[in-house]
Amino acid sequence: MRFTFVTLFPKLIQEYFSDSILGRAVNEGKIRIDYRNPRDYTKDRHNRVDAPMIGGGAGMLMTPQPLMDMLRNLKETSPKAHIVFLTPVAKRFTQNDAKRLSNMEHVVLVSGRYEGIDERVIEANADEVFSIGDYILTGGELASMVLCDAISRNVEGVLGNANSLEVESFESPLLEAPSFTKPNIYEDNAVISEFLKGNHSKVTDLKRGLALCKTKYFRPDLYKKGITDEK
Repeated sequence: MRFTFVTLFPKLIQEYFSDSILGRAVNEGKIRIDYRNPRDYTKDRHNRVDAPMIGGGAGMLMTPQPLMDMLRNLKETSPKAHIVFLTPVAKRFTQNDAKRLSNMEHVVLVSGRYEGIDERVIEANADEVFSIGDYILTGGELASMVLCDAISRNVEGVLGNANSLEVESFESPLLEAPSFTKPNIYEDNAVISEFLKGNHSKVTDLKRGLALCKTKYFRPDLYKKGITDEK
C-alpha cells in the first residue's frame, strides 16, 4: 500500500517511518511512503505558497495554485489515488475508517499549514476530509501521521501478530480491558489473582467487566452504545 504525504515540511514526518513496526513495514515493502511538497510547484517568483485571506482575518492561507497543480499531476500519475484532507472542520476519524482505508491502493494525506487551505482546493480534490479531534494543531502533519499509522496497522503483514487487532479498543463498542505482565507483584501492587489461575473463561468474563467499568468511566458515550448493542 502506498501513502503520499503532501506537506511543506516532509522532514517532520520522515523520521517516524525509520524505526519500529512501520519502519519494518517500509523495509519489507508492506507499505510505501513518499512525499510531495507544494512549494516545488509554486509559480510565485518569491517561492511563496501562502497569501492573506480575502475578506480579512488573522493569518495566511495556503494558496490554490501550488496545491491544485501538484494534486492534478499526482492524479494523472496515480489514477487510483484516494485524496484525504486533514482539517478540524470535518468528521471524526475512527477505527472503522482506518480499516476501510487499509484496502485502498494509494492514500494521499494533505497537510494544511498557516490558517488552513483555500477551500476551493478541498472542494475540487477531496475524496474524504477528516479531523482527529476537537482541537487545533500547528499543522496537519501530526494528523496525517495519525491516519497513516492507524491505517497501516490494518494492512496485511504489517503487524507481527494480526490477532492482536481483534482485542484492541474500538474493535467493539468498549475500550480495551487493563492488561498486565510479569512480575506478578510490583511495589506491593499485585496482578488480579484470577488472571494467574489459567481459567480462560473466567479471565474473559473478568476482562469484559473491567472493560465495561473503564468505558463507563472514560467514555460514557461508548458505554451506552455497547449496552444498547447487547440488547
